[in-house]
Amino acid sequence: MKSWEKLISALKRLPGVGPKQAERLALHILRAPGQDVEDLLAAVREAKSGLRACSRCFDFTDQELCRICSDPGRDQGLLCLVEEPQDVAAIERTRKYHGLYHVLHGALSPLDGIGPDSLRLRELLARVEAGKGSLHEVILATDPDTEGEATALYVAKLLKPYGELKISRIAQGVPLGGDLDYVDERTLGQALAGRKEF
Repeated sequence: MKSWEKLISALKRLPGVGPKQAERLALHILRAPGQDVEDLLAAVREAKSGLRACSRCFDFTDQELCRICSDPGRDQGLLCLVEEPQDVAAIERTRKYHGLYHVLHGALSPLDGIGPDSLRLRELLARVEAGKGSLHEVILATDPDTEGEATALYVAKLLKPYGELKISRIAQGVPLGGDLDYVDERTLGQALAGRKEF
């Protein structure tokens, strides 16, 4: 049973996987055909050895530059700052944004030992400096939680000296199709504060 416990322990280390889910995943892996398990192992090994951070935006890619940074059709004057690579994927799924990205790989969280030096902020400032004249807006698309808000405020202060650069924050508030009586007061307050002219 030591192998069973070892497998469950390894699976529990994945984000969002608790003890029960780890057991279910372990059971699924053990019941799966041998080829399916080999394919999974091969995919993990290939991703781990073949993927790296894009040298410009720090999203994951298997090339020097990711597909977005190397796309000449993207708006080079628009830069969206996100916390994690999965945020890039989420925004891309909307098909509403056609600019570039900058991935911080985290958010400020002093209690967890994550300070400004732990994030890709130096690289952000270098991009903004290099983009003077062509870069016109940085969109702060960090999570609407305490760490994300702190990060957005910190970055906004860093970018303030670039007076000609527009700094914006993604809108926050009531979800589409939501009922107001089910929305918490903090979210509703943000929606009221961030209202725009109709």
